[in-house]
Formats: sequence, C-alpha cells, structure tokens
Amino acid sequence: MDKLRLGVNIDHVATIRNARGGDNPDPVRAALMAEAAGADGITAHLREDRRHIRDADMEAIKAAISIPLNFEMAATEEMQRIALATRPHAVCLVPERREERTTEGGLEVAGDANHLKTYIAPLQDMGARISLFIASVPAQIEAAARVGADIIELHVGAYCDAVANDEMAIAADELVRITAAARQAADLGLEVHAGHGITYDSVAPIAAIPQIVELNIGHFLIGESVFRGMPEALGEMRRLMDLARESLT
Repeated sequence: MDKLRLGVNIDHVATIRNARGGDNPDPVRAALMAEAAGADGITAHLREDRRHIRDADMEAIKAAISIPLNFEMAATEEMQRIALATRPHAVCLVPERREERTTEGGLEVAGDANHLKTYIAPLQDMGARISLFIASVPAQIEAAARVGADIIELHVGAYCDAVANDEMAIAADELVRITAAARQAADLGLEVHAGHGITYDSVAPIAAIPQIVELNIGHFLIGESVFRGMPEALGEMRRLMDLARESLT
C-alpha cells in the first residue's frame, strides 16, 4: 500500500504573526521547515478577512517550496482570481463564515452543484486539482463526483472532538461514517483526504482507513511545534501515521 501523505497547514504561524503585526514568525519559513521535516504538501487558507494568511504569503510560499501547495479558499470570484494567478497544485474549496473561529462544517455541494461545476472548470483548466471539503454524507459525496471534483477532503472534526472528550461511543459512530464515506468516494473515482482537528491521539484510526491517501493537519502540529520543534512534532505524527498504515499489510 502506498505511503499515507501528510499535508501541513501553516495558517496559524500567520495568526501569531498578525497578533502583533510585522513579519515574524514568517509562514514561508514555516512552510520550508515543514518541507524539510518531511511534509508531502503545504496547505494555506486565504480567508476573505485575511485573519492569518495574506495574499503575499500565498505568492511567497508557492515560489519557495518544492512540494505541492494546496490553496484552501471559499468559492468566491475574488479567490478564483487569486488562485488562477497563483497557480497552486491543488485548490480546496471550503465553506467560510466571517464570524467562525475555524471552518465549522462541510461544503454544501449537493445544493450548489451547478454553480460549483462552473466555478471549478477554469481552475481545472489551469491545471489545479480540485478538492471539496465535505462532511461524511452520501449525498454530498455523490454531488462531489457529479460536479467533477478530483478529491474530497472529509471533515473529521466531530470524530476528533469525541476522542478529545473521551466520548468513545460517539467517536466509534463517527469513525463508521468516515470509513463508509471514504469507501463510497473511492468507488466513485474520487481521491480521499481527511482533515480538521487531528492529533496524536486521534490520528491512528483515520490513518488506517485504506481509501484515505492524505491527511491535512495544521493547528495541532503548529501548536506542538512550539514545545517540541517542528521536525520532532511532524516526525511523531509521521511515525503514528506509518504505524497505522502498516497495520493494514
């Protein structure tokens, strides 16, 4: 079985920078450190309110790294223009509300299929792979395939929260849904990723789902890097991912 890929989201390096203004800590440096520590890709979310990543960050990260850039964004005309200019390896469309702390749920694909199909066409023509960040809901997965997405990223936040709160019955139910969703998506020809809230304690069961080929992890790894350093923080996550994957062979 192929190695499970690790994408590292560096948004919250920019959150710390923006708390005081100025240039430090530099998200470009964080992206380069994550690459050196073994990340397979870098994710950055350019939000409408620019609360962390800024336009110039996207350009600088794309120019600096040699691994794929995953441009996370809302499906707006402004973000489409910026993505077309930046030319990332992948574009991940997410729901976005100004008042939320972080992305709280999955994208509504089934109810917005016509718009999304038109919206992603020029991005795919430019060469970007299109990912839709969705909940583990069969109708949303079917719609993702119907609009022509290349990838879905499953929102696993409810599972991770249940693990963090020691609500293991809820976690088990969520894991069943995630596993079924990954299988359904793969059967429809979609590549399957997972993200949101993954920690050392919650990663193994997600990593052991054979249809999932990439995990995107940000907030936890950036926080853990404060205490352990980025190479050790990423190395431990990679170790746990690999152990879970080896259990499938």
